Amino acid sequence: MDVMPLLLLVAVSAAIAGAARRTPVPAPLLLVAAGLLASYLPGVPDYALQPEVVLPLLLPPLLHTAALESSYLDLRANLRPVALLSVGYVLFATLAVGWAAYLVVPGLPLTAALVLGAVVAPPDAVAATAIARRLGLPSRITTILQGESLVNDATAITAYKVALAAVVGTGATWAEGIGEFAVAALGGIAVGLVLMVPLHWLRKRLSDPLLQNTLSLLIPFAAYSVAEQLGASGVLAVVVVGLYLGHRAWQVDFATRLQEEAVWKMVSFVLESVVFALIGLQLPVVLRGLGAYGVGPALGYALAVFLAVVVARFLWVFPATFLPRALSARIREREPDTDARGALVVGWAGMRGVVSLAIAFAVPVTTHGGGPFPARNLVLFLTFSTVIGTLVVQGLTLPPLIRALRLPGRDERAETLVEAQAQSDASLAAERHLEELLADRRNALPQPLADRLRAVLERRRNAVWERLGGVHEVTGESADATYRRLTREVIGAERAVFVSLRDARRIDDEMLRTLLRRLDFEEAAVYREED
Repeated sequence: MDVMPLLLLVAVSAAIAGAARRTPVPAPLLLVAAGLLASYLPGVPDYALQPEVVLPLLLPPLLHTAALESSYLDLRANLRPVALLSVGYVLFATLAVGWAAYLVVPGLPLTAALVLGAVVAPPDAVAATAIARRLGLPSRITTILQGESLVNDATAITAYKVALAAVVGTGATWAEGIGEFAVAALGGIAVGLVLMVPLHWLRKRLSDPLLQNTLSLLIPFAAYSVAEQLGASGVLAVVVVGLYLGHRAWQVDFATRLQEEAVWKMVSFVLESVVFALIGLQLPVVLRGLGAYGVGPALGYALAVFLAVVVARFLWVFPATFLPRALSARIREREPDTDARGALVVGWAGMRGVVSLAIAFAVPVTTHGGGPFPARNLVLFLTFSTVIGTLVVQGLTLPPLIRALRLPGRDERAETLVEAQAQSDASLAAERHLEELLADRRNALPQPLADRLRAVLERRRNAVWERLGGVHEVTGESADATYRRLTREVIGAERAVFVSLRDARRIDDEMLRTLLRRLDFEEAAVYREED
């Protein structure tokens, strides 16, 4: 097996994603565009998406990362809009887009059209949430988009399986389809609920951060595999486990949290970069498979399906947003800040992604009776065109739309005040506890060390308040920013001395690593305060 193409894909994708951070263009769009251009360069290998790789190997870690970073409490507070989008909208889009394709494409069976509808139904909110965070959207909109992306893949995959069964001839009545959907959804949630507690218990009991992080990397694949083996939704199992572990992360050892955060950020960065580059690289594969369908008619069908996808989302989002408010005073009281601008952003943030393409590539070539799957090549082309169309059109226009709507962004000063008050409360409680500990003769310390502990707590309490104060007239820094900068420079000076001592053979490399590790933890603490 030649691994060089895979290494090149990862390296180039990561480089492009890194470069995108210095441009106003969102990384997913730049990666897709680069993939489209690279797909026709001479010497570029054929990167055909393999659904047996994408779904079990790429989807679980991406979902797990998103679940770890999501807020269980925020999702619970917004359960109604998240459920309406991740379940209700996906099923509605499956029917609406499938029916539109059935009307537009001559000779396309309704069952095959519903397969297409299920394939393109789930939005991939990675790009949308990245844009939302960059532009400072209200946290509720970001939470809804994140929550939708966590669950909608499970709904779409189950709807796809039901529609596919009708096409290939294995049969599925509407009652059977609803039953299969319920079993997959409830089963996936049940598997997640069964696994989450023992997995968290094991994470707390492991004392070695390396073992704990190895377990962390295996968890999403294990949850997905167990659920799929039982005929349940692996997606929902991964999400339930991830939400629980993220909610309970504070109970895990600090070294594990530091390593785990860095590891999952790296994994997420690499996988997201590769995934969006792979989307663009599929163009030659899709066009070669178009077969008897001419490019001209296929482009017309693609435009019709794209418009159906966009319109169907608005047809669902606005009634789902305002109808419950009109019917329930309790919902109006709980969601006082809901307006048409937020619904417009959520409606336009419907970019499709790699999950749709992976499902489309998984469509079988033949039916159960041995005949060809009706319009399989066209289904694949229409999926690809919809993914590219939504990423480019909606992805490029979403930032200016958000700016034009002038949605109230995050109030950074108010958030800093809340943070400062929370830190003050915690530091005061810690100071009281410290004095109780020092009063015990068993905890007696020399006065300089006791004063150092008190100074650390005082520094932590004052740091956030200092961010609200004035800035230096020359440097433009707050006192807190100057403190962090000087701390890093002092640590850098210590680090240089340790290295020089090693080079002079006054200490060995093992001692150097021990000394540097201590400095690294101190610098990491300063960095996290700044971050």
